[in-house]
Amino acid sequence: MKAVILAGGLGTRLKPFTQIIPKPLLPIGESSVIEIQILQLKKYGIEEIYIATNYKAEYIEAYIGSGAKYGVKIQFSKEEKPLGTCGPLTLLKDKLTGPFILLNGDILTTLDFAKAYDFAIRNDALITVLTKEVITPFNFGKIISENDYIVDVVEKPDLKLEILSGIYILKPEVIKLIPDNTYYGIDSLLKNMIRDRMKVAKYVIEDYWLDIGMISDYNHAQELYEKHFRETVAADTTL
Repeated sequence: MKAVILAGGLGTRLKPFTQIIPKPLLPIGESSVIEIQILQLKKYGIEEIYIATNYKAEYIEAYIGSGAKYGVKIQFSKEEKPLGTCGPLTLLKDKLTGPFILLNGDILTTLDFAKAYDFAIRNDALITVLTKEVITPFNFGKIISENDYIVDVVEKPDLKLEILSGIYILKPEVIKLIPDNTYYGIDSLLKNMIRDRMKVAKYVIEDYWLDIGMISDYNHAQELYEKHFRETVAADTTL
């Protein structure tokens, strides 16, 4: 199995940390964001990982290396200009000849990647979107009305949303739908496929999942490292 990690983002919302260190190399416990991703992928059978870089690419390449120390094969692909969350795949189209996992470089999860992969290759969709249900507290009472009269009040209901998790499983035919040398996002790909009545499958993540988008998320990841990832990092004898 193969995977692509998108590690070219600027990490703007994590400044000032990312002014010096690219977001994938931000330390989490005794490890880093991207190392935890690599080890989680390896844990579920991924043997080849491509890392798509841009911002501070040389730092990531120098630190991660060939992947030998993690027990996997790692290759790098560097954008000459930002290509979004889909565009970098066009630089790897000769290497991605079978189904592969695509994930953003700021996602931490205990997902069973092998189980999700098996689901994706069994269905007839060219892309499977991994989703996550998030619950957001709502700080106001919600009213339910009929015409000019209130018929019920719901006190501060939680908002439940099913969101894109930043993880996808794609069959190689999808790459033909992505324009070369063009900034192109996964949202545009999904909308265009749905518009053209192409099947888009989904797989709901029931496991722990965190998008490290802001400093508060990064602090949260530090707190939860012991519970979710320390064992995986410690168990990897290749480090």
